[in-house]
Amino acid sequence: MENYIVSARKYRPSTFKSVVGQKSLTTTLKNAIRSGKLAHAYLFCGPRGVGKTSCARIFAKTINCINPSSDGEACNECESCMSFNEQRSLNIHELDAASNNSVDDIRSLTEQVRIPPQLGKYKVYIIDEVHMLSAQAFNAFLKTLEEPPHHAIFILATTEKQKILPTILSRCQTYDFTRITIEDIVEHLQYVASQENITTEAEALNVIAQKADGGMRDALSIFDQIASFTSGNITYNAVIENLNVLDYDYYFRITEAILNSDVRACLLILNQIIEKGFDGQNIISGLAIHLRDLLVCKDESTIVLFEFSASIRERYINQAKQCPDKLLFRAIEIANQCDLNYRNSRNKRLLLELTLIQLCQLTDSPATEDDKKKILIKAIQPGGNETAAKTETTEKIKAKPPVVTKPAETTPVPPVVHSTALKDLIKDDSAKTAPSVKLIEANDNFSQEDLKKFWVEYAESLTTVEQTHLKNTLLSCNPTLIDGFTYEIAIDNPYQKNEIAEIYPEIITFLRHKLNNSHLEIDVRLKEKEETTMPYTASEKYDYLANKNPALEKLKNTFDLTLE
Repeated sequence: MENYIVSARKYRPSTFKSVVGQKSLTTTLKNAIRSGKLAHAYLFCGPRGVGKTSCARIFAKTINCINPSSDGEACNECESCMSFNEQRSLNIHELDAASNNSVDDIRSLTEQVRIPPQLGKYKVYIIDEVHMLSAQAFNAFLKTLEEPPHHAIFILATTEKQKILPTILSRCQTYDFTRITIEDIVEHLQYVASQENITTEAEALNVIAQKADGGMRDALSIFDQIASFTSGNITYNAVIENLNVLDYDYYFRITEAILNSDVRACLLILNQIIEKGFDGQNIISGLAIHLRDLLVCKDESTIVLFEFSASIRERYINQAKQCPDKLLFRAIEIANQCDLNYRNSRNKRLLLELTLIQLCQLTDSPATEDDKKKILIKAIQPGGNETAAKTETTEKIKAKPPVVTKPAETTPVPPVVHSTALKDLIKDDSAKTAPSVKLIEANDNFSQEDLKKFWVEYAESLTTVEQTHLKNTLLSCNPTLIDGFTYEIAIDNPYQKNEIAEIYPEIITFLRHKLNNSHLEIDVRLKEKEETTMPYTASEKYDYLANKNPALEKLKNTFDLTLE
C-alpha cells in the first residue's frame, strides 16, 4: 500500500508562484533576489498556516540556486535545488525555538554561522516560533544577528510579533503575512480536489474555508478529514454535520421570523437548534454575524466585505432588501449585547429567548415621529375603518390634534394614558381590554397653574429606572404662556430636547385630555447662554433657591439663620 501523505504536506508550496494569498510579499522577495539586494535578517510574522515557513524555505532555496529564472524563481534542476528538494542540503538550517529556546541552543547555532557554505552562496538559518526564545537567548543572539558573516542570512518566523524584543525587531526586515481570503482558499481546495479526483460542492468548500479562519494548512487538514468522512464526495450537508457547523438556513429563518414579528417561530427555531447540540453562545454570535452580513449586502460599495460564495450571496442580497438599516443596526447591537452577557447569565436559554423576543419587537417600533403619532391615535381609538382612521388622524395631527374626552355614559371612563400604559396599548391595539374613546374638538379655558399641575402629574407617572432622567427633566421645566393656548418650555441641552421629542405625542395627548382643550401646543427650545448661568457663590445659590421656594426665606428669618 502506497504511503499516504496529507494534503498540507503534499501540496506545500515549492515555488513563490505556488504560494497562495501572499502575492505582494512573494513579489518583493523575488525582486530582492533578482537585484541582489538581500538583507542579513528577515522577520516573517502572521497567523498560523499562511505560508511563513514555506516562504522562508523557498527563499533559502532560490538565493542558492545556480541558474535562477528571469522571474526570480529557482530552477529546481541544479545541484543546490535538488539537494534542497531531497532534504539533504547543508546550507539550510532550521531551528524550532519552541523546543530549543535556551542560551546553549543559540550559542550552538552562532558557532555554526562562522563556517562558510560548501555549495552555493549563502547559509540560511530559519528560526521558527522565535518568540519562544528566552530573554537570555535573545540577548546571546543579538550580536550575531546585528553583524553576521556575509554568507549568513537569518529568517525568523513567528505568530506573535508583539512578544519579540524591540532590539531584535530593529535588526530585521519585517514581512507581515495576512490571513488568506476565503476566495483564495476555495480556489486552492478546488485545485487539490481535481488532483485527488474528489468531487466537491462549492458551498461545502466555502464552509471549510470559513472554518479555517484564513489558514491554508488548517483548510487542507479539514479537507482531508471531510474527504475521508465522505469517501471522496464532499457535500455541504456532510461538512456541516462533520464540523458541527450550524446551517446558515436557520439564520435566514430566524431573520424572516424577526421581520414578521413572529416570536413563537423564533422560539421554535431556537429549540430545534439547541436540540441539535449547538452551544448558545455560538448561536447568538452566528446570528450577529448573519445580521452583519445582511448589512454589508445592502449596498454595492460594501458587498466586497461579504465572504460567501456567489450562490449564497444572492440569497443574502434578497433578504437584505427586506431589512431596514435601522433595524439591522439595532438588531446587531442587541445580539452583541447578548453575546457579551451570555457567560455571566445563570439562565442562558432564557437570555437567548429574551433576545429573540427583543429582536421581534424591533419591527413594531415606528421609524419616524409621524409614525409614532399615527400609532398613538390608533392606540387610543381602536376599531373602525383603518384606512379612514389613518387619513383622518393624520390630518388632525397636522392641524389641531384631537384630545381624549369622556365617552358615552355606557362606556367606562378611560384611564390616564401615561408612558407605560400607552406603550402597552401600542403593542396590542387590538386588545379587547382597551377602552373605547371618542375624539372630539374641545376648547375649555384653563390656567397656567392647571397646566403645571397636570404637567407634574404626567412627570410623576414615569416610575421606571430608565425614565428617571426624563422625569427629572420634566419636573425642572415650567411651561410658560406665549400666546393663546401655546406654551413654551426651555431646556438645557439637545439631549433633553430629544428625550422630550420622543414622548411628545404621549404628553400632549395626556394634557389635552386633562385640560379638555384640543388647541394646546407646547414648544420646546434650548435655553440661551444667559439663561443657563448657574449660581456659584453661597449667596447666589441661596437667592436662586429662595426664588424657586419662598418658604426658604421664611425659614431663614424664623430661625435667624445666616449664610456661611
